[in-house]
Amino acid sequence: MTRDWLADTRTSYDADARGYAEKVRGLLEQSPYLRGGLSIFAELVRDAGGGPVADVGCGPGHVTRHLADRGVDAFGIDLAPEMVALARRDHPDLRFEVGTMTDLDLADGSIAGLLAFWSVIHVPDHAVPGVFAEFHRVLRPGGPLLVGFHVGDGTRTTTQGYTGRAIHVESHRRRPGQVSDWLRAAGFGIEAELLTDPDAERPGAMIFARTQAQS
Repeated sequence: MTRDWLADTRTSYDADARGYAEKVRGLLEQSPYLRGGLSIFAELVRDAGGGPVADVGCGPGHVTRHLADRGVDAFGIDLAPEMVALARRDHPDLRFEVGTMTDLDLADGSIAGLLAFWSVIHVPDHAVPGVFAEFHRVLRPGGPLLVGFHVGDGTRTTTQGYTGRAIHVESHRRRPGQVSDWLRAAGFGIEAELLTDPDAERPGAMIFARTQAQS
């Protein structure tokens, strides 16, 4: 029987919200290449005219905060209500909403940019095209997209959270070429593929893309 990946992801992050928030605390300060990628994204948003930017799968809001501090009109969306509660508590001046990337509660072409920073890693292959189609739907023409993810092959299942509580969440590792192909199929143009920590056990990648005008 196929598990409900959305329900698993939601309940797992609800159960481990505080542990995860502690794990990522200070992460950006320790990662110059991640900060660099976010700085590029912020510049692309400004160059495209600015406007609201969705941090989809925002977790405890640390990336949303980072972008806001750099002049981006960023708001966060996360599947897990406990994550959203922590984000609202820690960043009361920013906007955070409960929602799912499979069905974003945003109007067509209503946002200037979209960030999915290591959040699509929990989306199974069969659901990725629909998620990327949602990203394309809500972005205005020419709007920049940044997708970050684990690089590799296969799926890892985690059954214990950072706080020791039982969870069940799957993380999918993918090759940049595959992710870029999915994005192209959804109507995006690829502008850059950046690989980080290529010699590490778990490399990362950031893909910068942009919505294309409908022909």
